[in-house]
Amino acid sequence: MTVDDRTGADARGRDVAAEPEKPEGPISAAILASGVGALGLGVLTTLAEASTAVKDWLQWNDRVGPLSGKTILAVIVWLVAWAVLHVALRRTRYETTRALVIALILIGLGVLGTFPTFFQLFAAE
Repeated sequence: MTVDDRTGADARGRDVAAEPEKPEGPISAAILASGVGALGLGVLTTLAEASTAVKDWLQWNDRVGPLSGKTILAVIVWLVAWAVLHVALRRTRYETTRALVIALILIGLGVLGTFPTFFQLFAAE
């Protein structure tokens, strides 16, 4: 948005001085936290396949298997990341486009970690 410095109005003639810009940090924190949570699920899935001890530890419900521990911990990782990032970015003008690109990369890595073709490369023998 371009603003005329003399009048304080944007290209449509609206007064932008009356509309203070809100920091985008909280939005960026939520976007980034989603990527961190997805990455956490991918890492936990790969770790469970790589180590029988981790797989057994993540089996919090016998009917569900290790998926119960993986998903609960991934949600905890997401919530903690969201809280920490919100506090860190709440008053900043963090660019949401950059947060989205970073989150998409993290989500891509997390999804990769949940594919059997990938995590079976680390299977405990």
